[in-house]
Amino acid sequence: MEGGVRVGIIGGGITGLTVAYYLARKGCSVTLFEKEPELGGQVRTVSVGGERVEGFYHHIFAGDTNLIGMTEELGLSSDLEWLPSRVGYFSEGRAYPFSTPLDLLRFKPLSLYDRLRVGMTSLRLQRRTHWRDLAEVTASEWLPPRTGGKGYRVIFDPLLRGKFGDYAGDISMAWLWSRFRVRLGSRGRAMQRERLGYLRGSFHRLVEALAEAIREMGGNIFVDNPVRRLAIQGDRIGEVELRDMSLSFDAVVATVSSPTFLSLVAGVPDDYRRKLEATPYLSALCLVLALSRQFMPFYWLNTGGAMPFVAVVEHTNLVPAERYSGKHLLYISNYMTPDSQLTGINAPGLLEHYLPHLRQISLEFDPAWVEEYHLFRECAAQPVVNTGYEDRMPGLRTPIDGLYLANTAQIYPEDRGMNYSVRLGLKVSGMVLEAWKGDQ
Repeated sequence: MEGGVRVGIIGGGITGLTVAYYLARKGCSVTLFEKEPELGGQVRTVSVGGERVEGFYHHIFAGDTNLIGMTEELGLSSDLEWLPSRVGYFSEGRAYPFSTPLDLLRFKPLSLYDRLRVGMTSLRLQRRTHWRDLAEVTASEWLPPRTGGKGYRVIFDPLLRGKFGDYAGDISMAWLWSRFRVRLGSRGRAMQRERLGYLRGSFHRLVEALAEAIREMGGNIFVDNPVRRLAIQGDRIGEVELRDMSLSFDAVVATVSSPTFLSLVAGVPDDYRRKLEATPYLSALCLVLALSRQFMPFYWLNTGGAMPFVAVVEHTNLVPAERYSGKHLLYISNYMTPDSQLTGINAPGLLEHYLPHLRQISLEFDPAWVEEYHLFRECAAQPVVNTGYEDRMPGLRTPIDGLYLANTAQIYPEDRGMNYSVRLGLKVSGMVLEAWKGDQ
């Protein structure tokens, strides 16, 4: 045992499970609390055609070494498949292939000169190894002089607005740089078609393997058991108050969103509170359709700002539909502010709202193709990564002794994702152990 340290973990997503797994391996006594009936967080699944599939689309990139290493450690690497992906971009009323440099050269909404400028800028960003000089400039300032006004207006501005809405003009160029970098590893130096990783049977198998390993090492996991309050005694973490009991720990790691953390802890010092409140979150809304036929030829289609959703992802253009009893799985993805009218709409209403736009993408599409649908919501899904973000980012170690926070708002400059959730979990676990050793 690491000095007999007892650690409570709040949240059963990838980060929380990684913390519990790593600390249990180090001999700590770990107890994890998840408010939902099922572990996984944004990797929660639904059954379609007898197979589990994520409620929010998931894949990994070749450079996601933390996540890949975790699958190897848990004995899942033989089921991690690397599959060719095909990307499209919807512009001026039609969907264009957008997977390779040659596709960009054929992209008719831009002149050849503008296509070349966009291509050269994209290549330079993908091969750029530093980002700090991009942290204080917005993408909307940095890109137009390099890609041309039309190149920015046709490609980049719609993507930013689709993802961040009214915040699009504030997004740091460092964040966008990270999106280019992560795709370089999945294309290779020759810039061939991208290959993406998917775990056969869904990434919920990773969740299950982590939970099983934690329990085998003596850890406790409680689902459907929300934490009501984190009591503070003096300047140190006190008890974790649950529905019908309170427990004491030597350290507590909260892997919840910043707004949720503030609702659990009274008396957070002002400086830290201001950092937690400085980052707005966007909500995610994902409608999953099980169709009788293929919807489009692409795995991923960016809608280019022409639709009331940012992207359409046909999962079964990456993973064979045969695994889902022949059903074709289509994700319709959207981001919005928490007060948007769409956040409260039900699945039939949202499908009805989307139907005219789906017909623009696939002229043959018939609502009769829809055999089932599932709607998934996440209130605090996407932090808004604006300029100066790193300076306002709350530390993993809070000012309250023994209390740690690890969430997606502390991943920077990369975007949120399973790989970075694992990395974050490993980092905060190391901090917990280091602090405990220092106290001995």
